[in-house]
Amino acid sequence: MIAVACDHGGYMLKQEILKHLDKRNLAYRDFGCDSEEAVDYPVYARKVTDAITKGECERGILICGTGIGISIAANKVKGIRAALCTDCFTAEATRLHNDANILALGGRVVGPGLALKIVDTFLDTPFSQEERHKKRISLIEEE
Repeated sequence: MIAVACDHGGYMLKQEILKHLDKRNLAYRDFGCDSEEAVDYPVYARKVTDAITKGECERGILICGTGIGISIAANKVKGIRAALCTDCFTAEATRLHNDANILALGGRVVGPGLALKIVDTFLDTPFSQEERHKKRISLIEEE
């Protein structure tokens, strides 16, 4: 299950991503927002991070205007590794090396065509399971 949410700056891109997930027959939960009316992105980041940390969803997609704010908010939560990606290489690398569990996108930065390719890359790339990457992730998660 994929948790998806956005703020007003990511609303239009979120709509495209949801249609794409439907076409791929991938299960998801839409945590909002539901319009282009201004909202606070940390609220929506928390909804997705809660779904992941509680085990309700395996991965998430978060979208705000730049992807920066919503990824910062998500990364404050223990166990979350949100990666802001603007191309397919970074989406692949963050899954292979960081086992990122949230993809962050900028709705005002990445167009829908590229965004859908980034989403596919992120969702279809498994974690490498290499020991050096496992070690680095454990170092990230230490308090």
